[in-house]
Amino acid sequence: MSHSQSSLAVPGTSLDVPGRLVDVDWLKNHLHARDLVVLDATVPYGPAGADGALGRARWRDAHIPASRYADLQGSLSDADAPFSFAFPAAEKLVPALQALGVHDGAAVVIYDDFLNMWATRLWWMLRAIGFTNAAVLDGGWKAWVAAGEPAEAGEGTPAPTRQPLSVHPVPSFVDIEAVQAHVAGQRQDEALVCALPESYFTGQDKVGGRGGHIPGSINIPAASLLDAEGRFLAADALRAHLARLDGASSTTLYCGGGISATVVAFALGLIDREDVNVYDGSLEEWNANPSRPLAVAG
Repeated sequence: MSHSQSSLAVPGTSLDVPGRLVDVDWLKNHLHARDLVVLDATVPYGPAGADGALGRARWRDAHIPASRYADLQGSLSDADAPFSFAFPAAEKLVPALQALGVHDGAAVVIYDDFLNMWATRLWWMLRAIGFTNAAVLDGGWKAWVAAGEPAEAGEGTPAPTRQPLSVHPVPSFVDIEAVQAHVAGQRQDEALVCALPESYFTGQDKVGGRGGHIPGSINIPAASLLDAEGRFLAADALRAHLARLDGASSTTLYCGGGISATVVAFALGLIDREDVNVYDGSLEEWNANPSRPLAVAG
């Protein structure tokens, strides 16, 4: 994947991101630009991580200078939903983003420490409210460290006074009714895609105690769209991996909890496919009711 390169930004000037991906050099060269907001969206796995405390602690240990921690388990999700990481209503999401420094004039770069999926989740949430001046750091934290760039520890840079953040909703998420309609055969021209590894798709591994995939779906694992360093594949390689979706009028993606599905959704946009939605509840919601069908054949 080629990345746009820009000359060194002058501190105190605003900027636009060059696309939905930026590389380490671009971020380094613009790190002090006015209104740049850098967000670490990592959610580590572990017994202490259910409330976001583990992620925030990891961020305090080391992060990209001037970044802030975006808590996808806490302020950036709907705690009242019956599944994890639920996309919150605008009246909750907007103040949480403003508290991180996001506003109408900001340029936002998001990164994580695991396969881009947390970064693409937050990017997808911004898309859903119509915020377009946002990008994912290709390769994330590992790419930053591998390039020998500096890290910062501690509480980091306080967010500025909250500024206006507009909402212009863009179809980005669907609910369980849309997926049930697909299973019932009412949306045969649309593609339903499971972004989990093949072992989950075939039923070897389980989500919520149940193994298998939603009937009628195909499997395009999120990790298959990334290279060994966690960077997105070049456009031609992405087109080859996603060619099974060429004839679909639109695509709905799901995974275990609506996270890794956003990697595939994001990748589709890299090859100019925008007719994409993520099933937010994914298998966590689907499998909560044992009467909802699953298929186990490959």
